Amino acid sequence: MFRTLQGRLTFFFLLISLSGIIVVSSAIQLGFFGSFRDYLDTKRLEQVESVMDGLEQEYRVHGKITGKTMSAIFHHQGVVDHLFYRFVDPEDRLIFDSTRHYNMMPGMMGRQRMEMPSLDTLESELYQVVIDGKDIGTLIVYYPLEYVNIDSQFLEQFNKYIIVAAVSMILISIVVSLLISKKLTIGLRQVSSATRELQNHNLDVRVPEVKQVEEIQHLAKSFNELAETLGKQERLRKQFTNDLAHELRTPLATLRSQIEAFLDGVWEPTPDRLKQGHAELMRLVRLVDDLEKLLAAENPQIQLNITQLSAKEVLKSLRTTFQPLFAEKEITFTVEETLSSDRFFADRDRFIQIMMNLLNNALKYTNDGGVVSVKCSKDQQFIYFSVEDNGQGISADDLPHIFERFYRGEKSRNRKTGGVGIGLSIAKSLVDAHSGEIMIESEQNKGTKVVVKLPVERQD
Repeated sequence: MFRTLQGRLTFFFLLISLSGIIVVSSAIQLGFFGSFRDYLDTKRLEQVESVMDGLEQEYRVHGKITGKTMSAIFHHQGVVDHLFYRFVDPEDRLIFDSTRHYNMMPGMMGRQRMEMPSLDTLESELYQVVIDGKDIGTLIVYYPLEYVNIDSQFLEQFNKYIIVAAVSMILISIVVSLLISKKLTIGLRQVSSATRELQNHNLDVRVPEVKQVEEIQHLAKSFNELAETLGKQERLRKQFTNDLAHELRTPLATLRSQIEAFLDGVWEPTPDRLKQGHAELMRLVRLVDDLEKLLAAENPQIQLNITQLSAKEVLKSLRTTFQPLFAEKEITFTVEETLSSDRFFADRDRFIQIMMNLLNNALKYTNDGGVVSVKCSKDQQFIYFSVEDNGQGISADDLPHIFERFYRGEKSRNRKTGGVGIGLSIAKSLVDAHSGEIMIESEQNKGTKVVVKLPVERQD
């Protein structure tokens, strides 16, 4: 039986069903017993309050408390609920004692006679009786910790119902497991066949989603989405390989030609030519640094040094760093003043890296004479940092993919600026590591606005 897919599915469905039945039954019993105990405690408190009200009424009518008007209530509560009372006056003199009913109960039970525990084993609570600001005495309440007869009978009956329901569910689960495993077999075989095709690098394979049970339909949909994602990643990988080869080819070709010219004696190694070669070399270094940053940012085990930061101080530091760079392109760069109380928890270096990526993008894609602004706002839960420019913007087709690794929109524009499409990927990965969110709005030829949303409180 266990060599077939249907047999194994049946076994595991039964195992899961039985485990669920046991867990649910246990949870119901535990939850019910807890609620039942709370009910008994509440009921006892209401009974005590009723006795307290009766004693107060007796005092107001007769001017003293004797307990005679409450004897019927004492007898009923003692026999039914095993609830007993003693009342002593301020001089510690016993006024009445209903525990005498406790000693009479074994003889009153007749055939249902049971061994009664000692009165000393009962729990007791003290209630001070104060009427019109006058201390009348102390009411001592005795009650058992265990369940009384009627409560025990009720719980036994409840347990029987639980057992019957559990057995019925087991039988139903056997039948349902057999039916479901039989229906699932056909769909799973299709998924298994498609998986082998995918393993053989056939990324165009798909599983039919129609005429399937709901579970297999979801599985087929997920498989198809996975295949589509893998196909997209494969296309992005090839695109990135081509882009990276182009980015590497240009500086390497330049360095090669310069070095060969030096070796052949065609060029003299003048400072200007050495500076040009150094610039190409640094271009390669920056490319490798960006790739390392991306790998570090996407590492799920990334270690963050979370400290409390001042938004005012961080933005002041960014303004000092970028003001000269924007001034070179005659771009108006403004940083909105923030309050000293605008504080939040983040890794300072990683947060600076996020903002520098966004500001570098704004610097690259904002034309000379443009405007770039940085603003900060805060509510009770989150702090928001926005970078807005009136630069080239992003097309509607590229916007949904802007955070994908290695994705680049207009190739000519990116090659002109020297990017490989990982700056926003790095920013998003770092924001995600801070349990935050990054949002972008853009319109081509009008500008872009990027908002970084971070939690104010420390995230463990």
